[in-house]
Amino acid sequence: MNQHVKNVTPETTDLGRRSFLVGTAATGLVLGYAGVPGIGEALAAAPANFEPSVWYAISPDGLVTVTCGKADMGQHIASTMAQIVCEELGAKWSDMRVNLASNDPKFNDPVLGAQITGGSWSTMMNFDAMSRAGAAGRMALTEGAAASMGVPAGELTVRDSMIVHAKSKKQMSFADVVKSGKATKTFTPDELKAIKLKTPDQYTMIGVSVPQLDIPSKTNGTAKYGIDVMIPGMAYGAVVTPPVRYGATVKSVDDSAAKKVPGFIKVVTLDDKTQTTTGWVVAVANTYANAKKAAAALKVSYDGGPNAKASSESLLEEAKRLQKLDDSGQFFVKDGDVGAALGTAAKVLEAEYTTSINIHAPMEPMNATAEFKGDILHIYSGNQFATRSGAIAAGAAGIDPKFVVMHQMWLGGGFGRRLDADMMVPAVQAAKAVGKPVKVIYTRENDMTMDFSRPLTYQKVKAGVDGDGKLVALSHDVVSAWPTQRWGIPDFLSPSVDKKGPLDAFTVNGSDFFYTVPNHNVRAIKNEMAHNATPSGQLRSVAPGWTFWAVESMIDEIAAATGKDPAQFRISLLDGAGKNDGGAQRLRNTLLAAMGLAGYGTKKLPKGEGMGVACVSSQERATASWTACVAHVAVAPSGDVTVKKLTVATDVGTQVHPDNIRAQVEGAALWGLSLAMYEKATLKDGGIEQTNFDGYTPLRMSQMPEVAVAVIANGEKATGVGEPAVTVVAPAIGNAIFNASGARVRALPITAEAVKGAMKA
Repeated sequence: MNQHVKNVTPETTDLGRRSFLVGTAATGLVLGYAGVPGIGEALAAAPANFEPSVWYAISPDGLVTVTCGKADMGQHIASTMAQIVCEELGAKWSDMRVNLASNDPKFNDPVLGAQITGGSWSTMMNFDAMSRAGAAGRMALTEGAAASMGVPAGELTVRDSMIVHAKSKKQMSFADVVKSGKATKTFTPDELKAIKLKTPDQYTMIGVSVPQLDIPSKTNGTAKYGIDVMIPGMAYGAVVTPPVRYGATVKSVDDSAAKKVPGFIKVVTLDDKTQTTTGWVVAVANTYANAKKAAAALKVSYDGGPNAKASSESLLEEAKRLQKLDDSGQFFVKDGDVGAALGTAAKVLEAEYTTSINIHAPMEPMNATAEFKGDILHIYSGNQFATRSGAIAAGAAGIDPKFVVMHQMWLGGGFGRRLDADMMVPAVQAAKAVGKPVKVIYTRENDMTMDFSRPLTYQKVKAGVDGDGKLVALSHDVVSAWPTQRWGIPDFLSPSVDKKGPLDAFTVNGSDFFYTVPNHNVRAIKNEMAHNATPSGQLRSVAPGWTFWAVESMIDEIAAATGKDPAQFRISLLDGAGKNDGGAQRLRNTLLAAMGLAGYGTKKLPKGEGMGVACVSSQERATASWTACVAHVAVAPSGDVTVKKLTVATDVGTQVHPDNIRAQVEGAALWGLSLAMYEKATLKDGGIEQTNFDGYTPLRMSQMPEVAVAVIANGEKATGVGEPAVTVVAPAIGNAIFNASGARVRALPITAEAVKGAMKA
């Protein structure tokens, strides 16, 4: 790795450079320009810099700094954006740098949309725009060099930050052209759209595992995470959270003991008009250690509110009740006549599938630092949804969002947790109350018990086959909290096909699979009780993490009931008919690749061992990623399951950074294994029972299986790779358990007790 490659990270103290003008649209969530007297400074490069695009600038020394509008939480998306720009720009990789975008209105790109990082969207949705930005810079530099050299621009070639005229032997570096001031060409949106980009056979950077630009600063300690922020004179806040996850209110606070703690400043009871938090108290002191001591000394009494008796059991019972109602929910898919097809089917199968509450638990706990400078609120934090987070911070402060400046930091893990901005609320209200900057850091216990978790889900699936064993009908009901509806952004909801109103498609995506089934219904049912008691968020893989658990398990159950090999049964359903044209073939190819790499069907396994398959099209159907898994497991008579090997094949279209893709897929597969076998949170008396890693137990190193990855790169549009492998592992394991032992499990996480019970049944 080139250790000399320097990384540009956001400043933590030079506040004047980031005094942006930020405004809101009617929703309060779209940032834009606003005329606010006295805060006109914008983050501006030195006058001599050349900025072909808002997304990167070239300095007079030839360094290219790419600004990433996505949150970088270890997935190296900043480097990926730089690599895409670098390919079309023709720069040398050692000249590339990365920076993280703020909420400056100039970064609200009409093509790229809101600053949100999730859904495996980043590369997929940014590849074309960043490529065109790079190409535009190359063209502008080429024209500038041609003017300086006195030669036709068409005779120049660009590579490794050099512009060369072969005939005359003249050449200029990017630095030379920038210093000359000759690079002045600008592009309209239509001109950008008309640029002819490179074809895959012309790539020299895309598809190369170059050194990640963020690694040097992360290894030498110069990269700044939210938890690293230091502002002169700042205080620290430690939160006291109620025993009920949501809905509690503070009745009284006795701070007499807290006042005896050295450095104690004040206790602040949150009054959160955004309704992100309820019943929270913040102890503020001169150090974090003292703030924690003061928080521990507080005596807070609560009214538990309407959710004080809620439990995992009551949420599940409510889900089952709602599913039985004919008029509950809205239809996400309604193809054919499912009722009639089931009524005439030769065989009907029915099953219930459940998943538990799951917690994000990133290694860097939630944190935020807030500082008021006059009328301007500065927020320092790593977050995945800057567009929404700015509005949350403004609401907590009781100010117009145009007065909020967001400073994006590196994220020490996100996985969807930092799509929410609850950590900003106590920081903002504490800073306002004490009149100085305040950094709030959650304890692990705060983080786990107040997580916006993956929701508990209940799914009922009914399938009908004809006399030949062909799948003719499938009914699928999905009952859960609706995390995206909680955000209050209408554009993130989808119209129901039965015209009953908008639904949260992020709770049912994946159920609209690429198998050909002539009669297919999917009903999205909101569990209002769970929605209120466990306000849920998006955890890595989102809905396909549970919808494919049900779909891919049921496909196996149908295959077993009809005496067919489950892999071949899937292949027969992936015929590409109708709306499934194209997508089904790509999914079929990944399944065949995984089967081939795993040796599925070609190996005689010992007694008690089995292989299971699953194939998925995560995330949304319109932004699908094609992934298949073969799981190899051993099942003991006790019901204990050992996952011996996971073989994952994924079609990425165009691969930008091969090593990073493999790392993402491997990590996603292991997360899928962790969710499938080990992770479970439970609700009791309105609160999450697990408070640390002794009770909530993700996959440990000793439980690691072998992981084999096959990457299919076919030059198609780049797909997302961060999440799909999460969704395919659990059903592959469940199906492998059945093949190894005859035990059919339908609840996540899979336990030895459940397997043993199913073996006896």
